[in-house]
Amino acid sequence: MKPTVSDQYYRQLEELQQVDFALVELNLYLDTHPNDMQALQQFNQLVQQRQQLAYQFETQFGPLLGFGHSFSRFPWQWKETPWPWQV
Repeated sequence: MKPTVSDQYYRQLEELQQVDFALVELNLYLDTHPNDMQALQQFNQLVQQRQQLAYQFETQFGPLLGFGHSFSRFPWQWKETPWPWQV
């Protein structure tokens, strides 16, 4: 049975996925263009944006990552579904 989640859950998760996609692309670009200051600035801005988005998501819906990469409120949240890859 697929867990039910709010529209806001999907919107916030999609926004995180969009930023993650851009970060992967910039990471690959910077591997071959390490002296592109504009790309590096954009990468760092997106890293900061991603941290804020992840914090907001985790505060409202629970951890995005396990194994110590995300904090958990009490009670332990990691067992709660849906996990981001299930939606």
